[in-house]
Amino acid sequence: MWQSKIPASITLAQGILESGTGSGRLAREGNNHFGIKCHRGWNGGRMYHDDDERGECFRTYADPAESYRDHSIFLSGRERYAFLFKLPRKDYKSWAKGLKKAGYATDPKYPKKLIGIIERYELYQYDVKKGKQKRTAQRSKSKANKSSHKNIHRVVAGDTLYSISRLYNIPVNQLIKENNLRDNTIFKGQELIIPKSK
Repeated sequence: MWQSKIPASITLAQGILESGTGSGRLAREGNNHFGIKCHRGWNGGRMYHDDDERGECFRTYADPAESYRDHSIFLSGRERYAFLFKLPRKDYKSWAKGLKKAGYATDPKYPKKLIGIIERYELYQYDVKKGKQKRTAQRSKSKANKSSHKNIHRVVAGDTLYSISRLYNIPVNQLIKENNLRDNTIFKGQELIIPKSK
């Protein structure tokens, strides 16, 4: 949530609903917990499943964590969902209705189902900042960043690791290592640690 700006309650509720609490075929066989279809430009794993039409193409992942990460990238990287990021993070009801409006799902009851899951399991509690412990950790992290001469770069549309590395005059592999990235994938709104060039 802190990186993608998507309410944690929404991500969790969608994961529960779309995967059938992890028991659906897409989740079991393809680690796809959000029912994300292949779409143009998808180069990853695929499986075919009947949904709105027969034999539709769905993304597959090596593990569920990749599915959750891709869900954040999917929403934050598409123009039709851009208006959602102007909503307050705590307003899960508007987010749920907005997802339906943007065309994430065809089920007319989709917002009601998401809101029901969020309220039943009190998932909204994850949309708020943690208390003093969180603030203390952030202060410590901030001090550590200052002492080790690091900056933060917020990713904007069109950024690539290569363009960011050129901007700050540091190698791409150093960016990847510094931010514990698994590959070259970054998304809009993500905060990257930039070590100051010497």
